[in-house]
Amino acid sequence: MNAMKKFLCFTLLVISTYTAGAQRVLSLDSCRALAMANNKALLISQEKIKAAQHQRKAAFANYLPKFDATGAYIRNQKELSLLSDSQKDALSNIGTNLSGALQNGIQNMVAQNPGLMTNPQFVQLVKAFGSADLATPLNSVGNSLVDALRTDTRNIFAGAVTLTQPLYMGGKIRAYNKITKYAEELARQQHGTGMQDVILETDQAYWQVISLVHKKKLAEGYLELLQKLESDVDKMINEGVATKADGLSVKVKVNEAEMTLTKVEDGLSLSRMLLCQLCGLDLTADITLADEQEENLDEANITSSQINMESVYAIRPEVRSLELASKIYEQKVNIARSGYLPSIALMGNYIATSPSVLNSFEKKFKGMWNVGVMVSVPLWHWGEGIHKVKAAKSEARIAQYQLEEAKEKIQLQVNQAAFKVNETAKKLTMAEKNLEKADENLRYATLGFEEGVIPASNVLEAHTAWLSAQSEKIDAQIDVKLTDLYLRRATGELGAMEY
Repeated sequence: MNAMKKFLCFTLLVISTYTAGAQRVLSLDSCRALAMANNKALLISQEKIKAAQHQRKAAFANYLPKFDATGAYIRNQKELSLLSDSQKDALSNIGTNLSGALQNGIQNMVAQNPGLMTNPQFVQLVKAFGSADLATPLNSVGNSLVDALRTDTRNIFAGAVTLTQPLYMGGKIRAYNKITKYAEELARQQHGTGMQDVILETDQAYWQVISLVHKKKLAEGYLELLQKLESDVDKMINEGVATKADGLSVKVKVNEAEMTLTKVEDGLSLSRMLLCQLCGLDLTADITLADEQEENLDEANITSSQINMESVYAIRPEVRSLELASKIYEQKVNIARSGYLPSIALMGNYIATSPSVLNSFEKKFKGMWNVGVMVSVPLWHWGEGIHKVKAAKSEARIAQYQLEEAKEKIQLQVNQAAFKVNETAKKLTMAEKNLEKADENLRYATLGFEEGVIPASNVLEAHTAWLSAQSEKIDAQIDVKLTDLYLRRATGELGAMEY
């Protein structure tokens, strides 16, 4: 991340220089910095790293106790009742019913024993019961009992605060934490792979521009030679020492050179646009590359011998990504296994309701706390857990096989890249020797033509050979740069640079 900050600072410096009106001269490093600062895929991978960091922190929170608050309100159409309608009626009229029962009892006693009415004490007692109002107070007591047993559950309020602390989850929490840790590192490795891809793509576009710039210079120089030859042939035709056929042959070559120059210029414009697009610049921006003025490009200094493959595996982000993926799948086996292991959690609650029943039915918020331990043990799931574990193990073995296959392909890629480096170095040496011979051949052909001992066709052949030798040298120099780049990419050194 510090390296990326340096890139951004460098980019701002470059942009401020541009806005000041200075000529836009870009080196290879500045093109890389601009491309990495403006590449959308790298910005996306940076956000993936941030997302993985937050997921890792969220997974760690599963170790810690959780507090949850819950509230509810319920409106019931009807009120729950502990008494039936007949019981309510009986309690509400208990005094009236009791008074009627006493009067009926006295009347039955008098009917069965008429002599009681002659007893003064009995008559006084009957008068006392007749004058006393027993129904009203007893009915009041009955109504108070009915009211006391009323639940008033049409409006119910409830609230709870719950504490949950996992004690043992079959290793699931530990496995999730390891997975998120590996996932974060995997996101970083994928970001590193993306950086290498951006550097590779930028370097290819950069050297493509350099190649076309040199070929443009070559095409311009070749055109100047042919135009000079055309002028000389015209003079010789006027003097009668050359034929018109010689003049037409030269003119055809001049036209071909002009067409070649036009194609090179068009290709150079498109290549500059591609480089501008990769660097996040305007496609029509007028940029000049630092290596455009170099006649001979610096040769690569990387050696393709004695490459330690274990060191390559250690720094290649693709290998590290597959290793992390293999570890993730190993932890998924633990998660699948935890599905049929017991889980234990500590729980605590504080629950409050209105109406409350802690002291009969009261229309007040009252609550209580409770603590407990919850244990869940899977008993029989028809082998579901075993099959899940076996499936997870198969996925882990697949990831391991993919890692082994990737190492084999990387070894082949490194060997091929090293072979290409040696091959292009030899081609460059041969191209330089061929160019020396072509220069000498062109010099002798030109002198012989000027002295009239060599025909124009031979001179044209010498020019063509010189053009081919120059073009081959340019291609060989660019190939040396690109094969060096490809070898660094194969060995992982491209991502181990200052970027």
